[in-house]
Order: sequence, then C-alpha cells, then structure tokens
Amino acid sequence: MNRRNLKQVLVIVFFLLSYNVALAQDKELARQLVEIADEIYFEQKATVIANEQYAAAANADQDNIYAQYMAGITHIESVGKERSAKYFLRAYEIDPNYRFDLLYWIGKGYQYGMEYDDALAYLTKYKDKLIGEKNYRGKDVVELSIVERNIYECENGRDFMANPANFSIVNAGRKINSELMDYGAVLNGDEDIMIFTSRRRDGNVNENVADDNFSYEDIYIAKKVDGKWKRAHNIGDQINTEFHDSNLSLNADGSELYIYKSENGGDIYVSHLLDDGTYAEPEALSDNINSSFTENSVTVSPDGQVLFFSSDRPGGVGGIDIYYSEKDKKGKWGRGKNLGEEINTEFDDYSPFIHYDGKTLFFSTKGRKGMGGYDIFKSEYDSLAEKWEEPVNLGYPINTPDNDVFFVSTKDGSRGYYASVREDGYGYNDIYEVTIPNLINIDEPLVAKTVDTEAVEKDPTDTKIEKVEVEEPIELPVQKILKPVSLIVRVEDEATAKSLKAKVKLRGVGDNIVVASKRLANGSYQFDITNMDEKLYMLSAEMDGYMFKSYKMNIPAAGEKPMEIKRKVELDPLAVGLSTVLRNIYFNFDKATFADVSYLELNKLEKLLANSPRMKVEIGGHTDRIGKIIYNKNLSQRRADAVVRWLKKKGIDPRRLTAVGYGKSKPLASNDDESEGRELNRRVEFKVLEK
Repeated sequence: MNRRNLKQVLVIVFFLLSYNVALAQDKELARQLVEIADEIYFEQKATVIANEQYAAAANADQDNIYAQYMAGITHIESVGKERSAKYFLRAYEIDPNYRFDLLYWIGKGYQYGMEYDDALAYLTKYKDKLIGEKNYRGKDVVELSIVERNIYECENGRDFMANPANFSIVNAGRKINSELMDYGAVLNGDEDIMIFTSRRRDGNVNENVADDNFSYEDIYIAKKVDGKWKRAHNIGDQINTEFHDSNLSLNADGSELYIYKSENGGDIYVSHLLDDGTYAEPEALSDNINSSFTENSVTVSPDGQVLFFSSDRPGGVGGIDIYYSEKDKKGKWGRGKNLGEEINTEFDDYSPFIHYDGKTLFFSTKGRKGMGGYDIFKSEYDSLAEKWEEPVNLGYPINTPDNDVFFVSTKDGSRGYYASVREDGYGYNDIYEVTIPNLINIDEPLVAKTVDTEAVEKDPTDTKIEKVEVEEPIELPVQKILKPVSLIVRVEDEATAKSLKAKVKLRGVGDNIVVASKRLANGSYQFDITNMDEKLYMLSAEMDGYMFKSYKMNIPAAGEKPMEIKRKVELDPLAVGLSTVLRNIYFNFDKATFADVSYLELNKLEKLLANSPRMKVEIGGHTDRIGKIIYNKNLSQRRADAVVRWLKKKGIDPRRLTAVGYGKSKPLASNDDESEGRELNRRVEFKVLEK
C-alpha cells in the first residue's frame, strides 16, 4: 500500500473528529469512526491505525459494544496489549453474552498487564463456562487446552514476578533505536559491530509502506568507536531489497551474515564480508538446511562446524522446532536433524543462539514453564551424557507475557542483547543491553598457582623448581550476612487518605534492576533491598483515575541488623485544575530534545491520556532565570511543543493538548542555587483543563 491511499483515509478520519469538537458520547461520530476503522483493519491491514479509530469510537460512545470489542482485539494484536482489558470489560458489562469468549479476552488483557490475580479470576471463570457448556460449537470459542495453558502461564508469571532475577536491562540508546520497530540485534565477537532489523522510515530502501502501514523491514548496521555506538545506518541495497529483509545471525569475526528471505516459504541466506567492508549479495543455503517450508532463525557454533536453525517442516516435535546440521569434510552442511524433546516441545521453539563456549544454547519457546508468548530459555550440553540439560527460563524481567525472542550473548557471557517493548522505550520494539550475573557457568574451580615449597626445601639449589606450580584452592573471605532494608510504601488518595490498590514499582536508577514487591494486609507494599552500598532508586505509583507519581530515593546499604523505611505516596485524583510537575522529563542542555531518561515518564503520560480519552490538558514549559527573557520564553515553548508533538505521534488527539511556554515567570524555588533552585525551575508541568 502506498502512502497516498492511507493519507486519504486519515483525512476523512480527521474530518470526522473535527466534526465534534468535544470527544463526547456521540453515537453518529462513533458509527462513522467504526466504518473507517473496519476499512483500515480489514482492507488496508493497518492494525495500529485501526486501533486508534476503534478506541476513539469506543470512548465516544461507550454503549457501542462492537467498538469496545474491536478496540480490545486491535490492542491485543498491536502494542499496549494490557489496555485491551478495559474495552473487553466494557463490552462484557453491556452484554455478557455478546461473545462466548469475552471472559477469556478479559483474562488475557490482565495477563498482558501482569495483573495475575485478575487474570486468573477471569480465565478460571471462562474455563468453568467451557466445561459447563461443553456442547457449544460456535466459532467464538477458545479451546480448553489453550485456556489451561494460559492459567499455567499466569501462575508461572506470578512466581517469576515475586522473585525477579538480578538483571540490568538498559535501552541501547537513540544511536541504535528509533520510534518504530527495532529488533533482531546480532553482534560480532569483539562487540564493535551490531546488525539489526528495523522498520524505520529513515534510510529505508523503499519509500512506500507495507500492508500494515509501516515501512518494510530493512537491515541496519552500527559500529562502536571508543566504547560508544555510532549512529546506525542502512546496510545497503546489496543486502536490502524493496521488500522485507531481516538479519538472523553474525559469526564471531563478522565475516558471515545470515539473513532471512521470504522466498520458497521462507529461507536462510548467507552474505560474506568483502575486502572493502561491505557484504556481498546473499546466497541461499543448501537444501540440507532450506526446504519448501519456513526456516527463519539460525546460529553457528564458534568453530563454524555446527549450525542450528528453526523450521516448521513436517516430522518435528511441535509446530516450529530447532534443528542442527554438521559440516562435512568438504565444508558442506549436512542434512538437518531435529534436536529432539530435550529442547523442542509440542509448542513453537525458535530463535536459537549458541554461545561462544560452544555448549550453552539460548532459545525461545511458547512451551515449558513460560509466562506467555515466547520466553527465553537456556540449556547446556552435557558432553559426558551426550544430551542437553533441562532448559531453564531466564525469568522476569527479561521474560514477559508477550513474545521475547532473539536473545544473543556477549563472548564473556556477562551481558546480552534482545528486543522488547518496555516502559522506557522510544516507540515499539527497542533493542536493550542486558547485564546478567552468572549467565554462563564456569567449569574450572577458582584456584591460585603457587611455587611447590616442599620441592624447594628438598633441594633449594635447583633453579628449575621455581617453574613448578601447583594449584591450591583460594580461601574466600567469610562474608557477613546482610539483613535487608525494608521499604514500606503506602499509597493513599490525596484528598481522602483512603488506601489505594495502585501499581507500585521500585527499580534502580541507571540499571533498571527490578525489586520484588509484596502486598501487605493494610494495603501497603513492601520492598526488601540488600545492597552492600547505598543506591539510588526510582519509586513509581500509578492507578486509573489518578495522576501517576515517580520519586527518586536513596536506599542505604544493608547491614547486620534489619532496617525499615516507611514512605507514603499520595496520588491526586484527575480533576479539573490539577497541576503537577513532570519531574522526570529532561531535555538536553539548551535544547528542546529529550534526554534518554525522559521516556519512562513520557510513556506514563501517554498511557494516562489514553486511559482518560475526554480529558484536555495543558503542557507548560518552564526555565530558570539564566539567559534573556525572550530566549527563555521561546525555549520553554519549544520544550512544551516537543512533549505535545511526541504525544501526537503516539496517537493522542492533538485537540486535547495545549502547549504553553512560561519562560522564567513562574519559579518554584530561588534561582540563586543550581541544585536547590535553578534545576527545580527547569521543568515541564501538566495541568488538567477539562475532564
């Protein structure tokens, strides 16, 4: 589909929205929006844009059950899957019998939102309904086996979230990621070349868009210089075509790039690095690897002798299975063999990556002890037993109820890269760097080498003895047992002091390490932190109908005695006149461009506005007194405009947003001091104009 066709549709949408200045409950407006959304969804296949129109219709006329249901379905099929529960609930409240499977979809929405108690409640209700009406044969039914699997995933997810792994997950940054989809990162052994797939418009070989209204997949490359990534660019038309092109794997020295093409049902190709630093035209792998079915992921062992790939060819354990092929004496790949039930399941198993140790396999599966969608697992090959060990789920927060795939590890095994949709992302899928302690097992015991003193005593004149070394175990110092610092957080309604069942999170500033929480009987939340040093954390609380709040707070080092810190968080109801500072939106110095740390707060703001579709707000920009009055006012206006522009790109109706630059006219504190005054005055404020 070219851009002109979709543009015509969007002009009609804008006209309809402009027809009713206030987004009130207008049944005619909702009906027309649904008609356009149906065309976009069923004919144009642009699910994300259709979702915006269905949601607008659902919010304009909350009695339109079809709009509610389709808003939920298109959320499930795009991003913001957790938001679907609200629309499915509305449909259920209008008519519980509208669809047989409504209870199931409500449960799925809560599962994606990691609200497992609610998810289990609705999924169990649907399971009971299935069993009670086992003779029902309508098309709007979800099979019992699928429901039982989802219930199992929710139970797993609840366990994983209660015991999060000590992972640092940090966005790879704007030099790598865009506001659209970026995924499939692969790196060479030196970790100074990254190749990945993107659907960004910038540099794309094809100026038109695919059926879903996003640019076609293209392969991009970035290089690291002095420890920092340079801006990624299109790898070139010798690799990319005018249609979908995606990378799969890169060998250790970067000389072989494996890519996927959709020809012949989906095949694996390889491109070799040329002397000029570019990659040659890709060549298809042999029929021993490719078939008339789909082969869509690949990895090669460090010695180049074993190739692992995924395929949905017949004869496997499940739908998509992982296979392997060994290179023969002539350097050709042998016939692919199934890895068997040690790795593969009755579900789909996908995206293998063999580590540089040659024995640790990472892969994604929809089976085993997962949280939902694809989860990333690892398994080690036991050479003595000649079998793969039981795969282990990498756990939360790497894995989520959505698809988590294409994980690759660095050579030392301390870090990895993968793509995910996260709260601090720039748009859709972003590439993240993950620091993972003890990811790869080390076989050798920790030892120290010393001179054989016994031999020296026998013949101290023998100079050769100094070269004789024996290995002795290192005696590690006994570590003190640290008692946790317990942070007790109580969330209240600011006006009534009533306890609120909010979403409360605590994560490290800079490393994003998540701290597990448990709900206490009095409606409070407890976080137990055991660090050897003081550390800065971000505490956040959010709830529908309230303004979210985020605080930075230092948690002291743990000691030999337990310590308790109590913190009360007061949330303000979203009412006309409410004004609050968005303290965690930062701009680059003297510019109206966002600092990377701002996107967590920006995404929370977008979510709040999406959940309050009738609310109109003012975004106010403020500066300190440094600089001329006119310059500061213009800078503050540009910063307010930047926030509004970003929200518009995320689908928020621009008629709901007003940007005002106040310059230095409304200081919160004295401008005499940087940390206590001027820093506080450089801010963005959020004010509710209409509710």
